Parts: sequence; structure tokens; C-alpha cells
Amino acid sequence: MPRLIDKTIFHPQIQEYANYKTTVQNRSIRTVSEYLFDLRTFFRFLLSKDQNIDPLSDEFNEIDVSVVDVKYLEKITQDEILSFLYYTTDDRDNLWAARARKLSAIKDLFKYCTLVKHFFENDPAAHVEAPKAKRSLPKFLTLEESVRLLETIQNDDESVHKVRDYCIVTLFLNCGMRLNELCGIDYTDLDRDFLAVRVLGKGNKERIIYLNDACQQALKDYMAIRSSPELRKLPTRALFLSNREQRLSDKAVQYMVQKYLRKAGLGARHLSVHKLRHTAATLMYQSGKVDIRVLKDILGHEQLNTTQIYTHVSDKGMQAAMNENPLAQMVRSKEPQEPSGSPDDPE
Repeated sequence: MPRLIDKTIFHPQIQEYANYKTTVQNRSIRTVSEYLFDLRTFFRFLLSKDQNIDPLSDEFNEIDVSVVDVKYLEKITQDEILSFLYYTTDDRDNLWAARARKLSAIKDLFKYCTLVKHFFENDPAAHVEAPKAKRSLPKFLTLEESVRLLETIQNDDESVHKVRDYCIVTLFLNCGMRLNELCGIDYTDLDRDFLAVRVLGKGNKERIIYLNDACQQALKDYMAIRSSPELRKLPTRALFLSNREQRLSDKAVQYMVQKYLRKAGLGARHLSVHKLRHTAATLMYQSGKVDIRVLKDILGHEQLNTTQIYTHVSDKGMQAAMNENPLAQMVRSKEPQEPSGSPDDPE
């Protein structure tokens, strides 16, 4: 289950902001919770200065943030926001992505206060630059490694869930869906003929993912189990079930994938569930038959530039391009070696 936060720990004016995010902007409860988690840390940092509390102490985590209201927010300065970002870097060891997410939550709250509600005019976060993203190529499994992973699951006769686990990994490797998208699937989201599945992506946005033969067969095999009379009687409509016959959690899927990566001899690669999504995208793009715009829609990306990272991961494509250079075959011929002694050398 995604981590959620009790919004009643905040001042009613901050709770109203959270309600605005969910009702007006239609953001998911999970997304709003992440915003509130980051704002709670920000508020505690500011209050720790007021109350002379060490931000590295256990007492920091007990600071009451319900006192932070609009009047308190109006007094916050740009320097205090920058000081918080320095703190997240130096003392909390946050990487750029975590810092950028925290700043995004702060910026969004002040934007709400100044532009939506007009509580005050000055926005101290308006000109704070977001941490620069570290651009790195995504890690992914090769085709051979992907086959090895699937075969490892298929050959695991000790597991009572190997049909379910094989189906899950097949969907990851073929569809490129996110972890929370997969865990959120209900069996009612499946097309009757297993031709497509409806998933709920970021920002509560639904999309349809069409299923290839491998996914269809894996789902048919698993649904033969999931459709049993005993499981059909359960109150949950979750497609993938745990040992307790409840919706399979994100952590359970992560544990399962890590287990089979180790069994397949891929544990040293430090791969994660999200890397299976990268694998699906990379393999589809490397095939040369998937347009980058189509891949964007399959992955549920908002912007095309997010998808374009997969245009840089094909070593085979770059190697082939180099070989197409007209000068590729222009190899310098070896000159004949001269004898060790020259005719003009004195004897």
C-alpha cells in the first residue's frame, strides 16, 4: 500500500490546500500525500529554528506542524527556502530528485496562496531554481537477460505463485507499466478477450495498454487461477493477490522481482522493478519498429522529451550508424617494412 499521511496534523488552511489538490486539480491521494510529507519536513525545519531544536535530533520528528498557517507562511523568506534546500543536501543526503520534489511542493503551496487564494502577494519561492537533473542513461536488461529472468520464474517449481509472478514480470517487460499501475489493476480492468488493460497512471490519468501474445497467454494462465470460485467470492477485485488474498502491495512485488533477479544471476546489476519498465521501452525502441511518439503514449509520459532518453541507449544503433559512414572501409594499407640495414650504410 502507498504511504499516506493524516492531513489533520496540519492547520485547517493547509488542509484546505490538500483538498484543493484532490478535488479541483484531481490529483491522487497518493500524490497529495507526497506533497504533504515534503511540506511537513519543510515546516519542521522552519519551526526547529524557532524552537531551537536540532534538525538532526529525534525531537525534530515530533515537532507539531499544525501551527503553520497563512500568517506564518507570509513571513517565510527566499533565504529560508534556500537554507532548507542546503539542509536536505548536507544533512539529509537527498539527491537532486528528492530536493527537486520538495521544492516543487513548496512552490506549489505558495502558488496556491498567492495566485489562487490571494492570501498574500509575495511568493518567496517564485525565483528559486530547481536542482539541475543529473542526466544518466537508464539501466535495463538485454533481450537475453530478460529471457533468462522469465525462464527462471517459469522453472521455479518450489513457488506456489510462479504463474502469478511470471504474469507480473511479463507485463513489466512487455508493457512498461509502472509499479503502482500494475498493483492497482482490477480484474475488471481487463478486456474480455485479454486484448487490452486499463491502468491508472500519474495524475489519476487512465490509459489503455494493448497486450501482445505473451501478455495475453500469461494473463489467461493466471486468470485460470484468479477466476476460481473461492477467489471470485473475495471482496477485493484486485487482479494480483497476496498470500492473505488481498491486493498485492508494491513492496511485495519489489521483493519478488529482486528474488528472481538474484536467482537468474542478475542480482549484481543493482536493478529494480522500475528498470523492467526501462527494459520494455528500450527493447521496443531498439526493434526499430516503434515510433518514439507511440512509445510516449505506451509509457504514459506527459512530455516527449521524457521518452527521448530511450533514443540514446541503443549501442547497436550507434554501431550500425558508424558502419554506414562511406569512409568506414577506408583502412590504411600497411607499408612494406624496410630491411634493418640500408644500402647506403657504411660497412
